[in-house]
Amino acid sequence: MSLQRSIINISVPAQLEKKIKDLAAEEDKTISELLREAFRVYQFQRDWSKVRRWGDETTRKMGIESYDDIEKIAG
Repeated sequence: MSLQRSIINISVPAQLEKKIKDLAAEEDKTISELLREAFRVYQFQRDWSKVRRWGDETTRKMGIESYDDIEKIAG
């Protein structure tokens, strides 16, 4: 089973290019592998941030300020 791949070209400042290449070499990865991993981490953090905002909003709506409040709600 082959994976379909697409090529995405991006432009970066020369200093960033050097940092990317150096880090890829240090991690023993290709630049593509490094940038795919960086995107996955970015996406995870972004999704987690949404979950945190939803949790903060929920605790505010329910008046939860401490773990004791959660225990009271859970019964």
